[in-house]
Amino acid sequence: MDETRRDRDDEGRARNARPRDGLGRPLPYGTPGVERQPEGIVRSPPQTLGEAQRLLDAGMPFHAHEVFEDAWKSGPEEERELWRGLAQLAVGLTHAARGNAAGGARLLRRGSAAITPYGEDPPHGVHAVGLAAWARELADRVEAGTPVDAAAEAPRLLEQALG
Repeated sequence: MDETRRDRDDEGRARNARPRDGLGRPLPYGTPGVERQPEGIVRSPPQTLGEAQRLLDAGMPFHAHEVFEDAWKSGPEEERELWRGLAQLAVGLTHAARGNAAGGARLLRRGSAAITPYGEDPPHGVHAVGLAAWARELADRVEAGTPVDAAAEAPRLLEQALG
């Protein structure tokens, strides 16, 4: 492949086609990677939370971030900050697991701040209070130099387990 040419999707938009690993890091062309999440999928909130939890549990927070990003972009205005905050938590975990302590901690704190206002009446059973506390505690540990395993640190998104 010509390395100077930009990858394009079927509509002609710039879209990086390089394979990615479980933490979303680009791999060399031709290397087997993890299947990317399709973009622009409109899911119900339970579908979004279920898919994101599955990806988090599998140690793939980058991919969970993409699921939350779809909800953020397609959801109702009053929930956009919740979905954006959840996406920031997932990408913060991604950066922390990649060893980017400063970026990981910053995004974890930003996500925590975004979801905190939903704590009193969390939509869709999202455990906003617990997630915000998890993110702040993980940010502290990341800044202290603690290595992060994305699967081992996967947070629980709902106050009660998915049924």
